[in-house]
Amino acid sequence: MSFDVLIVGIGGQGTVLTSNILGEACVIEGIPVRGAEAHGMAQRGGSVESQIRIGQEYGPLIAPGTADIIISLDLMEAARACHYLKEGGRIFTCREYVTPTTVFMQDFPAPDEQMLLSLIGDRKVTEIDAKKLAEDAGSILTLNTVMLGAASGCLPLKEQSLRDAISRTVPKKTIEMNLKAFDLGKTAGSVQ
Repeated sequence: MSFDVLIVGIGGQGTVLTSNILGEACVIEGIPVRGAEAHGMAQRGGSVESQIRIGQEYGPLIAPGTADIIISLDLMEAARACHYLKEGGRIFTCREYVTPTTVFMQDFPAPDEQMLLSLIGDRKVTEIDAKKLAEDAGSILTLNTVMLGAASGCLPLKEQSLRDAISRTVPKKTIEMNLKAFDLGKTAGSVQ
């Protein structure tokens, strides 16, 4: 088995934590896993990318055009990373996006949802209102777990392994909230 997951977002959204949860779920199931992360000025709201290769024994990097799914915590990051998706792959993305401050400083028009979706093109996209669902779960900080839940039906991992990995990986006081976020995301992802 080989299954490649690209997780993209903005610094502070939980991209790396999401990849750690996936890695832990693989460890629970005894599946080989490789991963790599790229941080682009993450502390200042820059792009963060985590590459997870489930069942892979060689190298942690995903080549463009080969990712099975992309889990995006930000719609703009989904547009930026969509070239990694293989034909027939799927993007799970948060409907919201963080507008870069440089857009306003340079007096360029800010992108809108339709423009970003047009950049993604005809790829299979599942948009999730993750911000609202995270707030419903108890904290906007669970947005990453909402998106993991939304994509969970397409992952080659058991739901219980993912739930156990969340419990082992997130701060103890947030376990219940993160599991609720995961469930809300799973429901939203299965509807579409």
